Amino acid sequence: MSIFGSILSKIFPSAHAADAAAPEATPAPVAADAPAAAAPPSAIPLGDVAAVLDAMPGAKSLNWRTSIVDLMKLLGLDSSIDERKKLAAELSYGEDTSDSAKMNIWLHRQVMTKLAANGGTVPAELRD
Repeated sequence: MSIFGSILSKIFPSAHAADAAAPEATPAPVAADAPAAAAPPSAIPLGDVAAVLDAMPGAKSLNWRTSIVDLMKLLGLDSSIDERKKLAAELSYGEDTSDSAKMNIWLHRQVMTKLAANGGTVPAELRD
C-alpha cells in the first residue's frame, strides 16, 4: 500500500475496506456521437478530517495541523526522513528533498489536499 493510502486508511478505515470490496468496473463503450456524460465523483464522502484527527488519542499533544511529522506520528506511521522522502516521491515532489523543512511543508499541504480530493472534508487553510 502506498504511504498516502496508509494515511487515508488510518483516518478513514472504512474507505480502504470499501475500495477492497468494490469490484473494478469496466466502463461501457460510448458511441462517438453520444453527449459526454458527467464524470462520476472521484471520491466517496468520508467525513471531517480535522474532527477525526482531533478525536484521536494523543492529538492534543501533537501539532498535526501544520506538521507532517506529527500527522504521521498521530496515525502511528513511520515519520522518519526516509519515509517522508518516499511520500514526497509518491506525491511527485519536484524539489530537493535535502531541504526537509520546505519538503515537510509541501508534504503536509499535499496530503491535506489529497485527503480532500479523496472525499474528506478538510479546512481550506490546511489545503493548497
